[in-house]
Amino acid sequence: MEDITLLGSGHTEYPSDYDPSVLETFDNAHQGREYFVKFNVPEFTSLCPITGQPDFATLYISYVPNVRMVESKSLKLYLFSFRNHGAFHEDCVNTIMNDLIALMDPYYIEVLGRFLPRGGISIDPYCNHGKPNTRWEEVAWQRLSQHDLTPETVDNR
Repeated sequence: MEDITLLGSGHTEYPSDYDPSVLETFDNAHQGREYFVKFNVPEFTSLCPITGQPDFATLYISYVPNVRMVESKSLKLYLFSFRNHGAFHEDCVNTIMNDLIALMDPYYIEVLGRFLPRGGISIDPYCNHGKPNTRWEEVAWQRLSQHDLTPETVDNR
């Protein structure tokens, strides 16, 4: 666990703006077994890049680990770093996915953001990625092509 410096450090510094450098990984103890890891993030916040108004979302990050896995405290701090970052919803979810791909090189990853409405419109961007030349590349296409065919009834956001 020599790569883990934030967990158990006794002192947490929260980044003031977007900072992927806080992300940390550890070895997947179950390499050779494919399984999903899912993070539910009900308090994600970013800023509109035009108005500076806050945007709130629940994020769902699911991935099938390869050799490395993301450490959850570092992920929390990384996601917190969007709090003062100006980016559109679609950019946030794609940036998060891209940073996690660069960090871990997972077999598969998907990120869904369910943003609260502003101006009467909620936006739910979804992106995914399957590792090229693996069966997960096809899974990514299938999940993307079938995504949201039966959308939820939005009556509480």
